[in-house]
Amino acid sequence: MRFRVKLKATQPAAVIPINYPYALSAVISRILHQADEDYASFLHDKGYANPGSLKAFKLFSFSEIRTAFRIEGDRFRFLSDEAIFMISFHLPQVAEPFIQGLFQGEVIEIADRRSQAAFIITEVLPTPTPLEDIPDTAVTEVMLQPFSPLVCGTKNDRGYYDFLSPQHPDFVKQLVHTWREKFITMYGEDEVDTIFDPVSVEVVMMERPPKSRLVTIKADTPQETKIRGYTNFRLKVKGVGQALKLLADAGAGVYNSAGMGSLHIL
Repeated sequence: MRFRVKLKATQPAAVIPINYPYALSAVISRILHQADEDYASFLHDKGYANPGSLKAFKLFSFSEIRTAFRIEGDRFRFLSDEAIFMISFHLPQVAEPFIQGLFQGEVIEIADRRSQAAFIITEVLPTPTPLEDIPDTAVTEVMLQPFSPLVCGTKNDRGYYDFLSPQHPDFVKQLVHTWREKFITMYGEDEVDTIFDPVSVEVVMMERPPKSRLVTIKADTPQETKIRGYTNFRLKVKGVGQALKLLADAGAGVYNSAGMGSLHIL
């Protein structure tokens, strides 16, 4: 389930931190947290008893903000008072009006210790994808492209990630590993081997090489962390509909709910 979210700044020439994805993630998480019990009631009323559905409420990914802008040091200055971003959830289609109602008209603030800006969510537009028409059991091949930096890595002896570029020989292996982990979180381990048996992933290079970006999350706090993601490449992915929909909705790699690894279906 995917939406195009339109923002309108409450003041002209809004300025936000260049590392805004984590701040935007916190806003989205706050809205979801406030609606947690309402969503549980909604599921009950619609006859959804699967506990995985409630977990999916917190399983989301979102793209970078698209607008006219100028970079000023570590600040992102809007040159327009309107902007859009895409957000996707791995939820049943029946939940579409519920999600629209959660976000429509909300006033959100994107801020850190140095700057802040407020925006009104003026539109939450459902954006169907070709995957919605694919049966869960049908094996299909799709081409995907990161909407935001895709972070993939292996844990080192200190418990931190060694980040991998799409050109690294272990990149695909780790991407599939995190995809499987999301599936297990949602649906359990019983069918994971069967579901992932037909899966294949191929990195497809574009005219220019993959672009690396270092992103700071929880900036200016003791928990500050720097992560490295990549854009400007594509993924040719084959799998059953159920697994492909999870990947497209929840994002690829790690740190998805922090705005990393959002995927566009070409």
